[in-house]
Amino acid sequence: MSKLYFKFGAMASSKTANALMTRFNYEEKGNHVWLIKPDLDNRDDYVDEHGMRVTVVKSRIGLSAVADVVGRDEDILRRFASVRDSAPVDVIICDECQFLTAEQVDQLKYIAECCDTPVLCFGLRTDFLTRLFPGSQRLMELADCIEEIKTMCDCGAKATVNARIRDGLIVTEGAQVVLGGN
Repeated sequence: MSKLYFKFGAMASSKTANALMTRFNYEEKGNHVWLIKPDLDNRDDYVDEHGMRVTVVKSRIGLSAVADVVGRDEDILRRFASVRDSAPVDVIICDECQFLTAEQVDQLKYIAECCDTPVLCFGLRTDFLTRLFPGSQRLMELADCIEEIKTMCDCGAKATVNARIRDGLIVTEGAQVVLGGN
């Protein structure tokens, strides 16, 4: 039986780079990877010459790959079945998994267990107020393996949380999601 993995870290901990390196390692061994990300994160997407949206997973160090976008109300299990009908899927890698819904995480768990397909999710655990994102909360509840991707704080210690900074001061109110921040 395959497993559901949750690999989380603070911002700038190389989560996306790790996801893309993992994808490379699977593909180098001849495996077929279904790379996905939630539609909420569209900062690196672009419109191609045919007017079609191209979804991109891109790390801060410049690694990138085209991915399939998953809509907020989309049934991932149904989409997986459709994708698998046209091409083999040996592993699923999801970037920015904190933006998944709890139901979508449940579907990924089902895919891992019942379809014997490993699912690796990379994302934030909490927001800048240390509140769990819905997708992360469900992953903390269901994942077979939970791993922290560590990084350093500006102070030199291990980073444990995200902070939102404005004009040099820590912000303690505002929307949970602000894309593209450092």
